[in-house]
Amino acid sequence: MKNLLIVITFLLTFQASNAQLFSKEKVINLENFDKKFLTWGYYLGLNNYDFNFDYNQNLSDIQTEKFIGFNVGLIGDMRINDYFNLRLEPGLVVSNRTLRYQPDYFQGQAFEDNDLVREVKSTYIHVPLLLKISSKRINNLKPFIVGGISTALNLSSNETNPDDNSAGQFRTKKNMYFYELGLGIDFYLHWFKFTPSIRGVFALNDELVRDTDPNSPWTGNVTSMKSRGVFLNFTFQ
Repeated sequence: MKNLLIVITFLLTFQASNAQLFSKEKVINLENFDKKFLTWGYYLGLNNYDFNFDYNQNLSDIQTEKFIGFNVGLIGDMRINDYFNLRLEPGLVVSNRTLRYQPDYFQGQAFEDNDLVREVKSTYIHVPLLLKISSKRINNLKPFIVGGISTALNLSSNETNPDDNSAGQFRTKKNMYFYELGLGIDFYLHWFKFTPSIRGVFALNDELVRDTDPNSPWTGNVTSMKSRGVFLNFTFQ
């Protein structure tokens, strides 16, 4: 009987504490933030860019050595309804990649070790137009997915340089176009909204400028060279 009373007391205590824990009213931060038609903010982040190659002949793949770059930019957000927002996110994206060729690209030609390596530095003015699709807000957080298109102007492009790889110059195009897909979570803090997100960025057009020689070991076997990357952004609104 004593043990039964202990069990009943424990169950009643647990039920009361459990009810209190889950029925306690949450403090809602920035309750009316998402009802504004226009909101503004900025973001800081990291990127990791790669190249996707298509080839004419079955030679060794060109290897891309990737490095961490950084992103910084502004955000303009237009509310469509409770679940859809249109966003413009102009920013600066800095990245660096190193291409490594294999000797079979130089069959019948003399080459040196530095001919097997090309460094590709990119500084993009990156302008995405994105549709943000959010779930219902859960207390002080709201998950979302995002997708859209973007254009980029490569300030480091040497597209018009008359020198090519025969003079050590690996050339890339100035104007690029991408599609983007990502996801994230809005966290509503006391003073501002903080949003970590991750996004894939995929080029739509070929970025490579061919050498004058159509049989160039650096560009002759490449059908297309398209950038692709991952962004990790931290947004403050």
